[in-house]
Amino acid sequence: MAGQTHAAEGERGATEGAATRELALIGIGAGDPDWITLEAVKAIRSLDVLFVVVKEEEYDEPVRFRRELVAAHRTPEPPLRVVELRDPPRPWQTTADYPAAVARWRAQRLAQWSDAVASGLNDGERGGFLVWGDPSLYESTLAIVRELVDAAPAGRRIGVRVIPGISSVLALAARHRIPLNRQGRAVQISPARLLSDGMPADADDVVVMLDGRQTFAHIDPTGIDLYWGAYLGTPDEILLAGPLGEIADEVLRVRAEAAARKGWMFDTYLLRRR
Repeated sequence: MAGQTHAAEGERGATEGAATRELALIGIGAGDPDWITLEAVKAIRSLDVLFVVVKEEEYDEPVRFRRELVAAHRTPEPPLRVVELRDPPRPWQTTADYPAAVARWRAQRLAQWSDAVASGLNDGERGGFLVWGDPSLYESTLAIVRELVDAAPAGRRIGVRVIPGISSVLALAARHRIPLNRQGRAVQISPARLLSDGMPADADDVVVMLDGRQTFAHIDPTGIDLYWGAYLGTPDEILLAGPLGEIADEVLRVRAEAAARKGWMFDTYLLRRR
């Protein structure tokens, strides 16, 4: 049937032939240790190998959070092997060719992860990645793992399991105590670079991700409210909301101060047309 056909197609790359190994992509939420699901806890306890992506030094805190999460939810026995993956540099913040820079970075990640899984995950074992937020929303881990799985040799197939987590999008709406959608209306989720020409004319509610250039400050604020959140779910959580034209400068100031203090910034926001 239609639903069964769709499921089979979605799992094709991971299930052709008998899988001898498994990779679990575990969504761990947007920052609150209580936002991890019971399914995710069970998955963490079942891991033989944890693959930890170590990014630039300013991202030490999110990596430490992952390690603390593992320590909180599993005992030392059986032992967990940890394989660190030093992330390639991210050049696209300064490049003129964004798509090409991202493609190179993903190719570098794929080569590194493929080697690590091939050498570090034995037959019959389960490896895992702890994914910030949800593995299916603006997160490259799933796409790279699917390429890795498709390229696995026939005799060493890899199964993939995806465990959803609480995304920053849902956390933002919950923290501001607002519905993400309004009755009978759609919600658009967009990277900030697609809003360079302003708020889409056919959208009333736009959740903006990956905004390193504070695009909201360059949008015509007429009739638009801003719901902004940073470090959602953590002790350093910051929330600001109000008419875009009235609070944009405050958000810019608060964001800059927080990023300077912590050395990194995770934020997202909703633009809502009145």
